[in-house]
Amino acid sequence: MKVHPTLFAFVVSTAISALLCSVSIAADEDYRPGPDAMPKDGVPRGEVTQHEWMSEIFPGTVRDYWIYVPKQYDGKTSASVLICQDGGGFVRGNGAFRAPTVLDNLIHAGDIPVTIGIFINPGVVPAAKEGQQARKNRSFEYDTLSDQYARFLLEEILPEVSSKHKLTDNPEHRVICGNSSGGICAFTAAWERPDAFRKVISHIGSFTNIRGGHVYPALIRKTDPKPLRVFLQEGENDLDNLHGNWPLANQQMASALKYAGYDYQFVMGTGRHSGRHGGAIFPDTLRWIWRDWKKN
Repeated sequence: MKVHPTLFAFVVSTAISALLCSVSIAADEDYRPGPDAMPKDGVPRGEVTQHEWMSEIFPGTVRDYWIYVPKQYDGKTSASVLICQDGGGFVRGNGAFRAPTVLDNLIHAGDIPVTIGIFINPGVVPAAKEGQQARKNRSFEYDTLSDQYARFLLEEILPEVSSKHKLTDNPEHRVICGNSSGGICAFTAAWERPDAFRKVISHIGSFTNIRGGHVYPALIRKTDPKPLRVFLQEGENDLDNLHGNWPLANQQMASALKYAGYDYQFVMGTGRHSGRHGGAIFPDTLRWIWRDWKKN
């Protein structure tokens, strides 16, 4: 039986696409939380509380946020700060990051300082009428290149948390972190306000043209270096769409940071646009970002 060449090509193309897709998924599934993301005997557990915030800097928005307070926090000594965008994904007990458990283990081991975690969801504008859906404000807050989100943290969230807990105002002891658009948001906050934030963790960061973020490599090269420490994680099978190519964009970021002489680390894996790889290496990422915390 003869097979029409066009049909044969279609079948082969479909088979190859399916194979590549399965390889991509398998590569992503290979990343799993390690022992530092699991509760350990004898390690004190911190407390996580959930709160709600209505913003004035992002008018009309409301959001949930969570505060993690380690057992070692005594209320007298200022605690270091970890701020994570898309916070709900970081505090889930069965998620990729399991941040409260990671913080429990690393603080107990002395690998990082006593740190209060602030995990913030993006804002939503509640529906005006019954039956309507709330409007998500995530891309505007996270992908916009301005100091607005940094001001939101400095003028609203940090003062609110500081009213209950003693937080450091030392920018060397503030880490800001996020995934995807949350990753570029973390970088933007530190880029705009290095006087307030100097340690950045970006997983699968969206340094693409969603709202102009593709300009960062050029800006980094042409701007006097800022006192930032930057960790970038990316996956070979990440997005490639009308906004840009995520692996290429992160490679360009790493190249620019190297050229400009920044303290940075870039980890390229095989994953897709997910938190699996970032979550699997999250404990070591925190160790790296805090590696000299006792000196500062």
